Amino acid sequence: MLYVVTGPPAAGKTSWIEARARPSDVVIDLDRITAALSGPGAPSWAQDGIALKVAHRARYAAIDEALKHLDATDVYLIHTMPSPKWLARYRRHGAEIIAVDPGKDIVMQRIADMRSPALQAVATRWYAQRARQRDARRVTRQASRAW
Repeated sequence: MLYVVTGPPAAGKTSWIEARARPSDVVIDLDRITAALSGPGAPSWAQDGIALKVAHRARYAAIDEALKHLDATDVYLIHTMPSPKWLARYRRHGAEIIAVDPGKDIVMQRIADMRSPALQAVATRWYAQRARQRDARRVTRQASRAW
C-alpha cells in the first residue's frame, strides 16, 4: 500500500509515519534523505541548498523505484503539498492520501520554537492551498432553466 502523508511543516508527518511503519516498510522523507546526504553536524531543519537539490533528485528516484514494489511492501511517502499531477500519479497506484494537520496555531508555534522561520511561508502556502481546494469542492446547486 502507498501512503502519501501531506501537511504543513512541523505538523507531525514524520511522527505519524513512525507510529505506523514497520522496519520492513519503505519511508521516503525528504528531511531524512537530506540528512543522510549532508555532512556530520549539518542542521536537520535548515538544510544547505545544494544538499537539498541532491536530496530532491534522490527522492524522485526513490519514489520511482518504490512504486514498483507496492505488492511486496508498504511505502510511506511524505509530500507536503503534492500538485494535482502528483496526486493523480499517486492515486493511479491506489494511494491513501493522509493530511496531518494539528491546526495552524500549533504549526506556527512549532515552527517558531523548532524550525527555520522560512518554513512559516511554506505553512502559510499550505493552509492557503487547502482553503482553495475546499472552496473548489463546494458546489452551488441551482435549478435548471425553464425553457
